[in-house]
Amino acid sequence: MLETVFPLLFESHVHTPLCKHAIGEPEEYCYHAIKKGLRGIIFTCHAPLPNGWSAEVRMANDEFPAYVAMVERARAAFAGKLEVYLGLESDFMPGLEPWLEHLHGRARLHHVLGSVHYQMAFYRERFFTGDVFSYQKTYYEHLALAAESGLFDTLSHPDLVKNERPSEWHFPRIRDAVTRALDRIAATGVAMELNTSGLFKAIPEMNPNPEQLRLMRDRGIPVVLGADAHRPDRVADGYVAALGLLRDAGYEEVSFFVNRQRQTLSLEDALRSLR
Repeated sequence: MLETVFPLLFESHVHTPLCKHAIGEPEEYCYHAIKKGLRGIIFTCHAPLPNGWSAEVRMANDEFPAYVAMVERARAAFAGKLEVYLGLESDFMPGLEPWLEHLHGRARLHHVLGSVHYQMAFYRERFFTGDVFSYQKTYYEHLALAAESGLFDTLSHPDLVKNERPSEWHFPRIRDAVTRALDRIAATGVAMELNTSGLFKAIPEMNPNPEQLRLMRDRGIPVVLGADAHRPDRVADGYVAALGLLRDAGYEEVSFFVNRQRQTLSLEDALRSLR
């Protein structure tokens, strides 16, 4: 008699058309979550920023209620079939804390991703001097500050800056800055993401790279999986390979957040529950 395996794992990083560079309605993402054998999905679309910053790749501030309603519509449609929750992917840089604190209080959020998007014009104007190595170090300093702000549950795609200029990414050179940042992040208890969409970026590997993942494991930093899906068929994409990377790095469990509370699964149970 075959063992019945119940869905256990969540997709914790997906977007909606409100960000202006994703396609598909939330219900379509939910359908694919069920196909992949997931217990639930948490929408984490790109949060609005003040002054209209990078408005072309995120919801506008006055669209936030529509976002909440959109996710609630999907939750109601899939009640009893899939757990559907509201989250956000919020950009961080020093000085944004009051804006983010207010934004995160506007609705009941289940998972808040903190992102440092080095490629955004508003961020580059303030922190890029032309020195790529200095920019890489600034990125990791800001990841640590994001964790220390208390605003986030998980830091997303936490080596994204390696795609700034791939020819100038040498992990041994940046390793000391990375370890200092990870020491600070570990002290906060904030999780970090293993983001499978890195396979489609300039350096085609998941974010973070295996060496950083091992450093995270050495410090006991929890890991959340996210496909960063901007279209429905990418929900949980690469999860089996990602769980293998976690195992290779020495992890025995994977995390997800519901009601901003971290929950864990063994890697074996997570793998067994996926389709």
